[in-house]
Amino acid sequence: MAEADLFLRACRREPVPRTPVWMMRQAGRYLPEYRAVKEKAGDFVTLCKTPELAAEVTLQPVDRLGVDAAILFSDILVPAEPMGIGMTFNPGPRLSPPVRTADDVDRLRVYEPEAEVPYVYDAIRLVRRALAGRVPLIGFAAAPFTLAAYLVEGGGSQGFETWRALLQGDPDLAHRLLDKVTAVTERYLDAQVRAGAQAIQLFDSWAGLCGRADWRSFSLPYVQRVVARLRPHGVPLLYFGLNAAHLYEDIRETGVDVVGVDWRTELHEASRRLGPGFAVQGNLDPAVLLTTPERVAARVREVLASGASTPGHVFNLGHGVLPGTPVENAQALVDAVRAASVPA
Repeated sequence: MAEADLFLRACRREPVPRTPVWMMRQAGRYLPEYRAVKEKAGDFVTLCKTPELAAEVTLQPVDRLGVDAAILFSDILVPAEPMGIGMTFNPGPRLSPPVRTADDVDRLRVYEPEAEVPYVYDAIRLVRRALAGRVPLIGFAAAPFTLAAYLVEGGGSQGFETWRALLQGDPDLAHRLLDKVTAVTERYLDAQVRAGAQAIQLFDSWAGLCGRADWRSFSLPYVQRVVARLRPHGVPLLYFGLNAAHLYEDIRETGVDVVGVDWRTELHEASRRLGPGFAVQGNLDPAVLLTTPERVAARVREVLASGASTPGHVFNLGHGVLPGTPVENAQALVDAVRAASVPA
């Protein structure tokens, strides 16, 4: 079996000779070659919007580290701008104007993404040509709940109190917003697959803010809509929610193929609660990469042992690579997975 098949086969819970590995935020500022490209671009938004540069950055961890999948270099907030939202990064995201009233929701545009953000799809096509089948390419977007959280809050937040207050105080308006955001997300991801993405990951980064009842109301049905739109393409669908262990029994209803697990839950426990119909992805604590190569390798073996009994395991971090990560530690992670992984 070709090495290029490892990630896709594991996502489908098929036998593989070793566990595939990639890392969330694997193309980022811990890599000196990324910093050089970003300096050439001038700023983060320009980097995202320049297909040749975004493609170059996407390929860097494949060439440097030998990971088993590439993930498109972009940002989960890219779909917001054509909806009528100003977007800057300094250094974190700032969205203006925030969406907080019925009039704000009414003003949001549902658009055709290939016309409005063509640079995303140009980058996908460039990456696919450059990869030439070496490894698959993952496309991605924020899950509707998470994108809506940023739109309402106007940027990042510790607890997204404004968004949570809207959920509780005006749930009808929240659903109207989520309906529009989902319409955009469906189109955005469908076009990614048609451009060449071979798997799709939904980042529901703030799902953990919800209790089960609220998640079932404000996230689940909208994830299901996105999954239903993408399912006919036949590509693996991945869902990652940070701090969402209390939702695993409910996540089973999303219809995805792979569930990302953060570092707070053992893989075998997540797999047991999800059931045999799901592969799991994760879940090394990203802070381990701030230690030493020896410690990284030891912790990798522990994660592999926890995932050994699952019907499919894609090795990953429990969240994204931290900016201060030494490159040699990221390399140690990939090397340790390759050396010590057991068949999934």
